[in-house]
Amino acid sequence: MSILSQSTIARKISLSGIGVHTGEIVNLNILPSSPNTGITFKRIDLKNNNIVIPNFENVSDATLCTTIINDYGAKVSTIEHLMAAFYGLGIDNAVVEIDSQEVPILDGSAKEFVKILKEVGIKKSDIPIKLIKINNRVELKEGNKQISIDKSNTNLEIEFEINYENQVIKNQKNKINVFEDNLEDIFNSRTFCLYEDIEKLKKLGLGKGGSLKNAIVVKGDQILNDEGLRNENEFVNHKILDCMGDLYLTGYRLIGSIKCKHGGHSLTNKLLRKIFSDNRNYSLIEIKGKNLPHSLINNRHNLKSIA
Repeated sequence: MSILSQSTIARKISLSGIGVHTGEIVNLNILPSSPNTGITFKRIDLKNNNIVIPNFENVSDATLCTTIINDYGAKVSTIEHLMAAFYGLGIDNAVVEIDSQEVPILDGSAKEFVKILKEVGIKKSDIPIKLIKINNRVELKEGNKQISIDKSNTNLEIEFEINYENQVIKNQKNKINVFEDNLEDIFNSRTFCLYEDIEKLKKLGLGKGGSLKNAIVVKGDQILNDEGLRNENEFVNHKILDCMGDLYLTGYRLIGSIKCKHGGHSLTNKLLRKIFSDNRNYSLIEIKGKNLPHSLINNRHNLKSIA
């Protein structure tokens, strides 16, 4: 992934699928967009006030998925897998048209989003990207859940740990470098749930479109999906995927080091709100120059502070 210039997709993409929580069939288009426009969602089933910006301050609910809302009550939910695909592929600008409230779950991962985005191709501009660089350590704790972000010279590192009593999931931990590692296992990792939690989801009016086609279901010591797991760390890797998508609600790529234990959408959103509550915690910088390796991100001659 080039870190030098802003990118969009080369041409329009169209796809359809079911919303995992609403159970409704959703049609979605992804269109190219100009530099400095960012990612925007457009509810084409609504005539007016239908633009919804994926920003951490616009998150209205983080229960089992990330939901954003505009000032007029228009919502878009389950945006995290698509946002993670944009983030991991380095797509800065795009318009996402959607004719329902929820982004389709597809196979429960970002695999299909990534595949179709790669197929149409990525179009680079001559406009330099902007980055958010973390200056100070920020952390949050809620019971046994904790998340922190600290300075990093050149990268975005995400270290995630989960611990379940279930004998299949157990304790899993993984660490990735978003800008330099092969993210295939992260993109391919599906959402998951325990069999005993399905009834609880239904009582909450959630999971209406959930099935073994779009989620891993664990019952006791068994995985109910015929294909089993796609990689040995699929459970924690999906949490990393979610975290990537939620981090892109800053609107920019981050330079920092994140550690999370037993967290999820809500904790990541609270961390972002805490980071940006104090402008001493971060700098917004713009890349300068045409050849900039990762190791030079700290070179003040190539970076211009714009915050």
